[in-house]
Amino acid sequence: QAFIPALGGCRIVARPLDFHLDALRKFGAIVEKLPSGIRLSTGGARLHGANIHLPYPSVGATEQVLLTAVRAEGTTELRNAAIEPEIMDLIAVLQKMGAIISYEPNRVILIEGVETLRGYDHRSIFDRNEAASWASAALATDGEIFVGGAKQQEMLTFLNVFRKAGGWFDIQEDGILFRRDGELKPVVVETDVHPGFMTDWQQPLVVALTQAKGRSVVHETVYENRLGFTDALVKMGADIVVHPRGLQDGPRRVPRRDLEQAAVITGPTPLHAADIVVPDLRGGYSHVIAALTAEGESRVSGVDILSRGYEKFLAKLDAVGADFDVIR
Repeated sequence: QAFIPALGGCRIVARPLDFHLDALRKFGAIVEKLPSGIRLSTGGARLHGANIHLPYPSVGATEQVLLTAVRAEGTTELRNAAIEPEIMDLIAVLQKMGAIISYEPNRVILIEGVETLRGYDHRSIFDRNEAASWASAALATDGEIFVGGAKQQEMLTFLNVFRKAGGWFDIQEDGILFRRDGELKPVVVETDVHPGFMTDWQQPLVVALTQAKGRSVVHETVYENRLGFTDALVKMGADIVVHPRGLQDGPRRVPRRDLEQAAVITGPTPLHAADIVVPDLRGGYSHVIAALTAEGESRVSGVDILSRGYEKFLAKLDAVGADFDVIR
C-alpha cells in the first residue's frame, strides 16, 4: 500500500488524477481519495490485467498503465494511449527488464504481465521540451545555439514550424544547431498530442513570434489555462490578444476542444524591460527569454522553479552569453 500527499505543480490546469485512479481501479486496486491525499492498496491480492480506454491520450496516464500492467496478472489492453517518444522509451526500458509489450495501430498497446523484472542499462532520450526552448531562444534573440543530444526524428514537427517562422537549423550527429535566417515570419500553430506540436513548445515560441512581421496565431488545445504567461509579455510591449474560448474561424487540422484558447500575436513589437514573476515552468522560461530580447534590465522573480525542467539552467544561460545577475 502507499499514501501520496496532495501535490502542487504548474498552475496551467486543474490536472485531475481521474485518468490515473480510474485505470488503477480497473486493475483491482483500492483507491481512497482523502482530504490530505490518496491512499492506494491491493487489498492483499495481486493486481490483474484490464481493458482500459483513456478518454484522452494522456502521457502520464499511459505511463501509469504501463508500469502497473507489467506486473499485473494476465494481459492488459490499453486503447487511446499516448505514443510520445518518451512512451516508446519507457516501453524499451520495460522490455529490457523482462516485460512483454507490443504496440498496435491506432494507439493500442498490449501488455502481458510477468512474474519478475530485472535490472537494465539504458540511456534515456534527450529532453525535447528543453531542446525546443533553446531553439526558440535563438530565434527570439537572433542568436545561435547548439543543442547537444537533440535528434531530428523526435523534433520533426517542431523543426517544420521553426523553419516556417524564419529559423535555420543544421542537423549534426551529436545535436542540432539553431539560429535565425533573416526576417521572422508569422505562423499558425495548433498544439496537440504527439505527433502534433507539443503544448510545451508554444510558450517559448510565442516570445519569438512577437518579433515576426505579421499576425501569428497559436491555438492551445491541450491545456485550458496555458496562455496566462502572455500577460507579462504584453506588459513588456508585445501585441498579444488571448481569446479565452478559442477562435472559431479559419481552417483547422486539430479537432477543436471546449477548453481550448487562442493567442493572436501581431508583430514585430520591440520589447522593453519589466519586473516579472515566474508563473510556471515553460512560462517562466519564456519570460527569461523575453527579458533577454527586451531593451533594458528586467527583474524576473521565482526563477528557482526553472531548475525543475532545465538542468543547470543558470550555467547554460551563462554559456550562451546571457547578461544576468542572480540575487539571492
